[in-house]
Amino acid sequence: MRGYLRWTGWTKWTLWTTAMVGSFLLLPVVAGAELVSSPDGRITVEVGVEKQLTWSLTVDGKQVVAPSPLALKLYKGKTLGAKPKVREVKAASVDETITPTVAEKRAVIPNKYNELRVAFAGDYTLAVRVFDDGAAWRFETALDGDVVVENETASFVFPGDFTVMRTKTKTVQTSFESPYTTQKLSEWTQDELAFAPLLVRVDGGPALVLTESDLYSYPGMFLARDEKAATTLRGHFAPYPKKEAPFRDRYIRVREAEPFIAKTAGTRTFPWRVVGVARRDADLIENDMVYRLNRPCALADTSWIEPGKVAWDWWHANQMWNVDFTPGVNTATYKRYIDFAAANGLEYVILDEGWSDTRDVTKLSPEVDLLELIRYGKEKNVGLVLWCVWCTLDRQREEFLSKLEEWGVKGVKVDFMDRDDQIIVDFYERMAKATAEHHLLLDFHGAFKPTGLRREYPNLITREGVAGMEQSKWSVLSDPEYCVGIPFIRMFAGPMDYTPGAMRNAQKDVFTANFDLPSSMGTRCHQLAMYAVYESPLQMLSDSPSAYDENPESRDFIAATPVTWDETRALDGKAGDFVVVARRNGERWWLGAMTDWDAREVTVPLSFLGAGEWKAVLFEDGPEAAADGTSHTRSERAVSASDTLTLKLAPGGGFAARFERP
Repeated sequence: MRGYLRWTGWTKWTLWTTAMVGSFLLLPVVAGAELVSSPDGRITVEVGVEKQLTWSLTVDGKQVVAPSPLALKLYKGKTLGAKPKVREVKAASVDETITPTVAEKRAVIPNKYNELRVAFAGDYTLAVRVFDDGAAWRFETALDGDVVVENETASFVFPGDFTVMRTKTKTVQTSFESPYTTQKLSEWTQDELAFAPLLVRVDGGPALVLTESDLYSYPGMFLARDEKAATTLRGHFAPYPKKEAPFRDRYIRVREAEPFIAKTAGTRTFPWRVVGVARRDADLIENDMVYRLNRPCALADTSWIEPGKVAWDWWHANQMWNVDFTPGVNTATYKRYIDFAAANGLEYVILDEGWSDTRDVTKLSPEVDLLELIRYGKEKNVGLVLWCVWCTLDRQREEFLSKLEEWGVKGVKVDFMDRDDQIIVDFYERMAKATAEHHLLLDFHGAFKPTGLRREYPNLITREGVAGMEQSKWSVLSDPEYCVGIPFIRMFAGPMDYTPGAMRNAQKDVFTANFDLPSSMGTRCHQLAMYAVYESPLQMLSDSPSAYDENPESRDFIAATPVTWDETRALDGKAGDFVVVARRNGERWWLGAMTDWDAREVTVPLSFLGAGEWKAVLFEDGPEAAADGTSHTRSERAVSASDTLTLKLAPGGGFAARFERP
C-alpha cells in the first residue's frame, strides 16, 4: 500500500491512498480537523475534533453542510463526542462489487468509497464513508457490558435557508404515510417532526437526501428543526417504551416512555447517518447507498427467494363481476384470483384481511378453505402470501411460521406496527430472521422506511412506508404530485409497496374517493408507468381480475413487466414535478414517465438502447386524457438508439413502453 498526505489548507490534510480492500493506513494525528474525500474527489467530509466533535460536507468545492455537532449521550453518564481527544486515525479505500440476492436497480452494485476512522479516548470511534454519490457517518463503541443511550446528537447545520421537501407528523407513533410539504427550512415549525427520508435542495444545487442505514436494536431517526437555529435540522428519536397497551385488535400503543432512547450492548456499531448527493434529481433514483451500507447477507441458501407479481384483493374489496359465485373473502373468490394469476404468469396471490382471526392467526375463517387454496395454488404454480397483524403473528411466531412452511405458504404480509422505537426495530429483525428460517417471503406494511435490512435478510422483499394507492379509497393524498415525489425521496431508501395497477382512472375534477371500488388519480398511463418507475420485487396488481380482463392490453403490458432489473437509467425528472426512468431486464428495456397535475412535453433520447433495430410497444395518454383518465393509445413502431421520443403527458399523465428485438 502507498499513501501520502496532501496539504489542503491551514491545519487540514487529506489522505490519498492506493490500497487493497480492508487495508488501513495509520495517520499522524493532526489537530483541528480530519478530512476524507470521495473516490472522484468531488465530495469531502471534514471531521472537527477540537472543542466538540463535528462534521461538515463539501460538494464540488461548495460547503453544503456547515460544521454540525455530533454526540452520543449515555444515560446518567458521559457524553461521547464532548471534548474529544483523538487517539488514532485510520483510513482505507474500498473498491468492490456487491451481487444482491434480489436485484432492485441493478444486478451488480459497485461499492467504491474512501473511509476515515477517528478513534477517541473513551473507547469510541467515528466512522465516515464517502462515496461518489454521498456520505455517511456513525458511532462505534467498545464499552464494557450494556449501556443506556439517553440521546444522540445527529445534526445538519445548513449554511442557508434552503428549500426542503418533507413529511409532517406531530408524533413518533405513525404509519409513515404523509404527503410532502415544500417549504424553506425557517418555515418548519418547532412542534413538527419529519420522518426520513427527506430532501434538502441547496441553493444552486445539489439536492441532498437525509436518511439512515444499518438500523438495528436502536430507534429510527426522525428530523426536527433546531429550537434555536432556523436552518439546522437535528435527529429526533422515539424514546424507549416503558408501558405499552393494546389498542383495538392490531396496535400496541406506547402509553408511557422512558427518559432515554435505547438499552443496548456497550460494544456495537450504531446506525449510519446517510446523506445522498445529487447534482440532478434523477441521480437519486439510481442511488443505492442505503443497501451498500448495511450488513451482508446472513443466509447460506437464498435459492428459494423468488420475486414476482401478485394479484391483490384488498384494494378493490374482493369485487368481481361476470362470475358464477358471490365474491368476497371466500374460497371461490380466491380460486378465481389463482386462476387469474396462473393465466397471466403472476407468481403470487395475497389473502389480505379476513382469512383468519386478527387476534389468533390459527383461527381460520370458515369461509376460506386455506389448505384447499394452497393445494390449488400448487397445482396452478401460484404461491400464496398471507396478511397478518404484527403483534398477533409475533406472539404466535414459532408455532405458526413452522406450520406455514409445512403447508407450503410462500410468504407473509405483516401490518400495523406504526412505530420505530427500539422495541419495534428489534421486532423487524426478529421477524426477518424467523421468516427466513422458515423460507417465507416478508412484506412489511404499517412500516417505517427501509434501512438496508433486506441486504442481510433478502426474504424481506418489500415494504410500505409510503402513502400507497390504498389512499384513494378514502382520500386524495396519493395524487400525481405525490406520486412523482416518492421516486426521488422515499424510494431512495429502498423498495416500496405502493400497490399500483388501477384500471379506473380519474382526473382531479371528477375524482371521488370510494372505499369499495376505488379509482386512481391521474391517467391510465400514469398507472402503467409505475411498473417501470417504482421499485418493488413483490409488485402488486391491485385491481380486480374482472377489471383487468376488460382491459387486456393494459393487463398484458403489466404482466410482462419484470419486478427486478439488471440496469436502471434515471433519464430526467424533478422531485414533485415529473420523472422519466429506463430499466433493463435481460435483453429488453422498459421506459416509464409520469407527471404531476401539469401537462408537459418531455423529450427522451433512446440512446440507452443497444445498436440495431428495436420494436417499441408504446402506451400514451389518449386525446381525451385531460378529461377522461382512462383515455390512452397503444401502438407499435420500429426504433433505434439514434431516435428520440417526444412524450406528451396529460395532467396527471404518463407514458409506458417496452423495447424488444423484432
